[in-house]
Amino acid sequence: MEGYQDTDYLLRRVKELEEKVVQLRLSRRVLMNLLERIEKEKSQFGARIQKENQKLHQENYRYARRLLYKNRRIVELEAQLDKDSAQSSASR
Repeated sequence: MEGYQDTDYLLRRVKELEEKVVQLRLSRRVLMNLLERIEKEKSQFGARIQKENQKLHQENYRYARRLLYKNRRIVELEAQLDKDSAQSSASR
């Protein structure tokens, strides 16, 4: 009789452990899916950041060129004013 109870206990224990294995497999699948999703989002975010960074570099480049042009134009206009001022002083 005691051997029968041990067998029942062991069978119940095996069944419990099998159920735990099934639960662990399911949990692992859920975790793997979450990891995949996180990696995909991370990759998309990185690509978006890189694209934004390129856009900002282009805008900064254009802005710097405009500033350079405006500064050059200011210098030209100041030189023209100095020249005109010198000519009008000389003609007086």
